[in-house]
Amino acid sequence: MTKPLTKDDYRPDDVTVHRDPARLNRVVRALRGAGRNVALVPTMGALHAGHRQLIREAKVMQNTVVVVSIFVNPLQFGPNEDLAEYPRQFEADVDICREEGVGLVFAPSAEDMYPEGAQVTVHPGPLGDELEGAVRPGHFAGVLTVVSKLFNIVQPTYAVFGQKDYQQLQLIHKMARDLNFPLNVVGVPTVREYDGLALSSRNAYLGEEERHHAVTLSAALTAGAHVSAQGADAVLKAAHDVLAQTPEVELDYLELRGPDLGPAPENGDARLLVAARVGSTRLIDNIAVLLGEGDE
Repeated sequence: MTKPLTKDDYRPDDVTVHRDPARLNRVVRALRGAGRNVALVPTMGALHAGHRQLIREAKVMQNTVVVVSIFVNPLQFGPNEDLAEYPRQFEADVDICREEGVGLVFAPSAEDMYPEGAQVTVHPGPLGDELEGAVRPGHFAGVLTVVSKLFNIVQPTYAVFGQKDYQQLQLIHKMARDLNFPLNVVGVPTVREYDGLALSSRNAYLGEEERHHAVTLSAALTAGAHVSAQGADAVLKAAHDVLAQTPEVELDYLELRGPDLGPAPENGDARLLVAARVGSTRLIDNIAVLLGEGDE
C-alpha cells in the first residue's frame, strides 16, 4: 500500500524538488493511483524559452502533473566534449519551473542515477551510428540509457521532447516502441529566436559575432525548404550555397532523410538536418520539407 503524500512530497500550489529516485517514484505512483496523469519533460537544465514551450505542451495534457528532470547526464558526453562546461543554473531553473506551474522537479546526482556506474546500457541500433552518432560515438547509448531510467523512475503517461534534437526524438520513439514502455512520446516543434536561430542551452557559449554566424544554419535549412518542390538535389544545393557564404561555420553534415531518418523519398515528407561548429560551439538544427509536391 502506497503511503499518503505529505507536503514535502508534493504540493499542488508549488513546485517540489526531489533528488532521490526511489522517493520520486513513490510520489508519482501515489499521484497515478489517485487518478492523475504524469507528463515528463527531460532536460539537462539551463532552461530557456524552448523548455518553457515543452512544459506548456505537457500541461495541456488532461489531469496531468508535470515532472521536469534536470540532470546533466555524463553518459552522453564524449571524453573531449563539454560536460564540465555545460551551463548550470539550478536555482534559476527551479524558478522557471515554478513560473510555468511544474509540479515536481527531479534533480538527481550522477551517483543517484548510476550508483555502481553504468554497467548496462541501451544500444540504439544502426540509426545510433549515423548523423550525430557518427560524429559523437556512444552519445545515443548514453541518451537512451538515461531516458529509459527516467521512464522507469517517473513512469510517465506522456514524455515530451523537442524536435530540435530530431534524431534523438526518433530513437526515443523507437526505444519506447521496441521496449514496450507504456507511454506516449510527444514531439514539440523547435522554438526559434526572432532571426531563426534554434533555441539551445549551448547558445550561451556564442560570442556576439559567433551568434551572428550561427543564424546561417537556420537560413540554410529555410533556403532548402523553399525549393523542395524541385526535389532533393535542389534542396541540398540551396542549403549548401547558403552555408558556403559563411566560412566561419564549419560543417559536420548536411543530410536529407525521410521523416523516420531512413532514405529520403523522391516525393513526400522529408527532413533536412544540419550540424556545424561556430567557433568552439557545436550546433544542430533541422526542418521538415515536402519534396517534389509543387506545381510542374
